Amino acid sequence: MEKNYYKEYYHLEREHWWFLARNNIIINHIKKFLSEDQKAKILNIGVATGHTSELLAELGDVTSVEYDKDCCDFVKEKINIDVVNASILHLPFENNMYDLVCAFDVIEHVEDDALAVSEMKRVCRNGGIISVTVPAFNFLWSHHDEINHHYRRYTKRELLALIDADGKLIYASYFNFWLFFPIAAFRLVSSRLATKVQDEKSSSSDFSFGGGSKFLNNLFFGLFNSENFFISRLMRLPVGVSLLTTWKK
Repeated sequence: MEKNYYKEYYHLEREHWWFLARNNIIINHIKKFLSEDQKAKILNIGVATGHTSELLAELGDVTSVEYDKDCCDFVKEKINIDVVNASILHLPFENNMYDLVCAFDVIEHVEDDALAVSEMKRVCRNGGIISVTVPAFNFLWSHHDEINHHYRRYTKRELLALIDADGKLIYASYFNFWLFFPIAAFRLVSSRLATKVQDEKSSSSDFSFGGGSKFLNNLFFGLFNSENFFISRLMRLPVGVSLLTTWKK
């Protein structure tokens, strides 16, 4: 994140339609693979301002990891969650420790994504679950990716190539399907009509879209969140702005 962006991010994670729908979809999906009889031991990597850890705490005991030291301090002070300041490339944990290892929109931020996935596998116990989300399709690359320090976006084939060894694929699908088409059209057009306005708004991101209007926030949340119907039934969507994959070690 850009310096101080995490302060704005704290509110985005808890109020913006994209985060609300994405997190609802992810948590409902993960619940299907965890035993209700036993509290899972969970590792949540790249927690940002901590809301995913708050949600995952309903499913088990959560260890939170964040690379940005300032963000770690902010989360500890703001919501009293202990956050380990570490990189996904060098997780400071023993082998086979966790029942569930999560990285939601994280591995696109590191150059060596293969090492990141290898580390996730290492700390996950045999029979444990690993869940990852990433942004999809490089042709959707935009200023949002640049200010959030992304290295890449993924196709499903590219993501599965990272994880096809040492485990069994449970589920892989694009999501944010309904909004894929207008977003793709907008980004393809705007990439060809880049102007000085974009340079002047160097700190803006996709999260500025729709979040300022309660009506639009509710509308986009409803559209995105409706995909719960498909994903909760393990149905696969053919395209989307993001990718979700879950596999068992």
